[in-house]
Amino acid sequence: MMWKNSTRAGLAALALALTVAACNDDPNSRDALGPNQSNGDNNATDASMVYEQREFLGNPLISEVTILKAHHDGYNQTMPYTTTTYRPETEAFVTSFGRPQSLATLLGSVLYPDILVVDPSKNPNTAGWLSWALAAGWGGRTLKDDVTDVGLSAIFSSLLDPGAPLCAPFQLPLCTDNVPANDKTFLNRFPYLASSHRTQ
Repeated sequence: MMWKNSTRAGLAALALALTVAACNDDPNSRDALGPNQSNGDNNATDASMVYEQREFLGNPLISEVTILKAHHDGYNQTMPYTTTTYRPETEAFVTSFGRPQSLATLLGSVLYPDILVVDPSKNPNTAGWLSWALAAGWGGRTLKDDVTDVGLSAIFSSLLDPGAPLCAPFQLPLCTDNVPANDKTFLNRFPYLASSHRTQ
């Protein structure tokens, strides 16, 4: 499956693994100095530097889709192992559409703790989002993973549970965002992401 424009921002955040940290407004911090400047300390971290967690993203779509908007700020300040706080909310989201509790429990069990699991003992050809949990795969996610369609199909279609599906897997009206492919070529070197559309 192809990675989509709509997931580009999420992928950039996920590249930082579990949390995205941002520097404070300290004028001596590396971020404040800019990419081509230095504060003279290239080998050690300034003990006075303060980082603030701005966003928390592990598995795609959890915070964006299954957590109440009113709880996003709290979720963005959390850590991966707050399963007891947020997993019930994710499961309630699934069942609120008439999907069976068994499906909600399955998704809750593979999405929490909210981390991307990678099993390096597996064949890399089996890499893909949720593959580690649902298909004995390698885990993580590839640039071409269509995480939006996979997530929507997992929740709303018969992909994982035939009970009361709302759409066919990867099909409109609800199980796809109808963006068939990334519109720019991925790089063959780090950071591998396609170049942005932003103009200089």
